[in-house]
Amino acid sequence: MLSALARPAGAALRRSFSTSAQNSAKVAVLGASGGIGQPLSLLLKNSPLVSRLTLYDIAHTPGVAADLSHIETRATVKGYLGPEQLPDCLKGCDVVVIPAGVPRKPGMTRDDLFNTNATIVATLTAACAQHCPEAMICIISNPVNSTIPITAEVFKKHGVYNPNKIFGVTTLDIVRANTFVAELKGLDPARVNVPVIGGHAGKTIIPVISQCTPKVDFPQDQLATLTGRIQEAGTEVVKAKAGAGSATLSMAYAGARFVFSLVDAMNGKEGVVECSFVKSQETDCPYFSTPLLLGKKGIEKNLGIGKISPFEEKMIAEAIPELKASIKKGEEFVKNMK
Repeated sequence: MLSALARPAGAALRRSFSTSAQNSAKVAVLGASGGIGQPLSLLLKNSPLVSRLTLYDIAHTPGVAADLSHIETRATVKGYLGPEQLPDCLKGCDVVVIPAGVPRKPGMTRDDLFNTNATIVATLTAACAQHCPEAMICIISNPVNSTIPITAEVFKKHGVYNPNKIFGVTTLDIVRANTFVAELKGLDPARVNVPVIGGHAGKTIIPVISQCTPKVDFPQDQLATLTGRIQEAGTEVVKAKAGAGSATLSMAYAGARFVFSLVDAMNGKEGVVECSFVKSQETDCPYFSTPLLLGKKGIEKNLGIGKISPFEEKMIAEAIPELKASIKKGEEFVKNMK
């Protein structure tokens, strides 16, 4: 009998496991020693879907790997330290998750992180393009609205770009929306599903509450407040941590949820749907987050925006200029790279 600890944490994680999985995913975490990287690596080590976990960072990875390797689950764990060890960390990987970068401090927007994190993501994704070009790439590093275009342009430079395999992990927005809606309506959050579309910063985060399952209704003023809370939930955590970082534990949970969904789909499980910020033709933004049907080769089908309310239409219209600017900023960064 499994002890409580050996079970996947949280209902959404449990929900995303398939018993028939070919438990063999080789997963790399780049930025594994950080605030998100450590709890994310713990959740991945805890999963029967993962057979090999390779952890990379510029500090502390041998210690994190040694610590995790004692956990009584079948995934093997190895730590890699510094740029010269990065190629070995990536070889043979099926999925690469990148939470590397600096976190937000109070008063900072996700865009303030741009210069530092853009360089980190460009460097790490260039290594992925060279050493595991076929892997699924899951980007957590903010600002996601720019780091996904950066990743795409880097892969294009190396001639290995596949838009169906590059994902901006926006899952935390969905997790938050599910939680907040459930709290207001007295529902079990594991049974609530709110699609969140658009991007992954401020007003580009568009919760589609009109498509929530089960169906929920809010008066307009409460809907506006709820939407604002979902959009600014990251800032809520940054403020509460008072300079000690940003959302790390909930982000690790959301990152793990996305990876498990992806691996389930790669293993042939049908009907796996997650929202993610990807290359898109759903709007006139070149990248946009919508619900995606995942499959063996990444994105099987973009399920699009669907039927939305006038309130949600207005939010999309207001988000697009900011999204386009963030996307352009990411693309220009790679064009101007030495």
